Amino acid sequence: MTGDHQTLALLLFSTFVAVTLAITTWVSRKRQGSAEEFYAGGRLFSPLENGFAIAGDYMSAASFLGISGLIALYGYDGMLYSVGFLVAWLVVLLLVAELVRNCGRFTLADVVAARMRERPVRIAAGTSSVTVSVMYLVAQMVGAGSLVALLLGGTTEAARTWTVIGVGALMVIYVSLGGMRATTWIQIVKAVLLLGGTVALTTLVLVRFHGDFDRLLRSAAERSGHGDAFLVPGLAYGGDWTSRFDFISLGLALMLGTAGLPHILSRFYTVPTARAARRSVVWSIGLIGGFYLMTIVLGLGAAALVGPEAVRASNAAGNTAVPLLALDLGGGSGSTGGTVLFAVVAAVAFATILAVVAGITLASSASVAHDLYASLRRRAAKPRSEVAVARVAAVGIGAVAIALGLLARDLNVAFLVGLAFAVAASANLPVLLYSLFWRGFTTRGAVWSVYGGLVPAVVLVLLSPVVSGSPQSLIPGADFQYFPLQNPGLVSIPLGFLAGWLGTLTSREVPDEAKHAETEVRSLTGAGAV
Repeated sequence: MTGDHQTLALLLFSTFVAVTLAITTWVSRKRQGSAEEFYAGGRLFSPLENGFAIAGDYMSAASFLGISGLIALYGYDGMLYSVGFLVAWLVVLLLVAELVRNCGRFTLADVVAARMRERPVRIAAGTSSVTVSVMYLVAQMVGAGSLVALLLGGTTEAARTWTVIGVGALMVIYVSLGGMRATTWIQIVKAVLLLGGTVALTTLVLVRFHGDFDRLLRSAAERSGHGDAFLVPGLAYGGDWTSRFDFISLGLALMLGTAGLPHILSRFYTVPTARAARRSVVWSIGLIGGFYLMTIVLGLGAAALVGPEAVRASNAAGNTAVPLLALDLGGGSGSTGGTVLFAVVAAVAFATILAVVAGITLASSASVAHDLYASLRRRAAKPRSEVAVARVAAVGIGAVAIALGLLARDLNVAFLVGLAFAVAASANLPVLLYSLFWRGFTTRGAVWSVYGGLVPAVVLVLLSPVVSGSPQSLIPGADFQYFPLQNPGLVSIPLGFLAGWLGTLTSREVPDEAKHAETEVRSLTGAGAV
């Protein structure tokens, strides 16, 4: 890229970072000592504000960079990510949002522990939440590295390394100083920027094809080199039965994983009532739905105007398709319009990454402090000391995410998020649904459900082609691939539900019907909710 690209994009990066640090500094001057302030922002956000914040939290680098890149490379099969991420919100709206807001305080474990023995349940749920969060963070780190490598011409690995480290440092500052309130406002600002940028690019793509979507489809198929095969299932997931099962596995993970994501569940605690939580989800569905429809246009536009070969040449996983599309729509490399549009899109993508990593880091540090630390201490942790632990945990989680992000830097970010969704759907969703809807559910069932989904999901990923056995793997020189699918959801999600059922059946614990009745009334009416 030219020096003009670099200068303008870095200027916009710096402006966004300065604005978000100003927000964090302003919020940090307010009272942040209580757990409710730090974890939930005092529960003072309106449904509209929280809806924008949820959208900002959910529309990650995987959405903006990864999905469009997959559509540009694989056509129809890449669209599964757009559809899956969007349909998942129906599960959240119908089964989770209002009930979670009524039953919990800050984390997933609060909902499950309401009618179980707290210590084992909190340790299991906290471990699962941190694992999912770190996997999600890795995808954002990879997106940051790919973006800056493109900006700087991809000439040095040191640039990508320092970018990942810089993003990690910023997310620790946001979380440790500003807590949920600063994180929420950063996500709102980012959602507005991202939606604005996406609308502008989508409009320019449609204008280029004179509003003729059929012409866009035909041009993308022709430029792809695959012809009509680009527009039908099978290019990425239809070669054999293994890839077809992988397709089903990925679809299950995407549709069921959202309801188990810790950083999404924690957003429901930032509003004052369950009704406000439900209205937040309605707002977010509208914003997110429009965004994912536009990612399809952007992916097809990148295929038609930039071409899959140019996308692969820039980044083999397709993570830079949207910035390259912006460059072309603005007039091409060296043009003023191309320089400006590329820099704006790169800055918006970088803002996306910063906002999302802040939300995930806050959720995972809350799990460490509120669930793991508070449970492992012999006496109850004081709220103020819990907040201090959360701030320290943010540093540790940031360090782990940075290290793994550097290791996985050549994988597609949407694909990496698909793995995080599979783990969330396997470990968190079964225990959440059982706790809310099964009268006879026991503590052993809860613990078995979490570990019965978490351990197989992680083990299957380690034994899959993602980690070893092919040139595209994390460890290309090794081969301990024993599980053929790239996404474990098809196997690990049923195992999570099965383990919870078996654990309950084999438990000698008598279910506390009074606690279940209390939880049921509270979840459905909000009576006694915090």
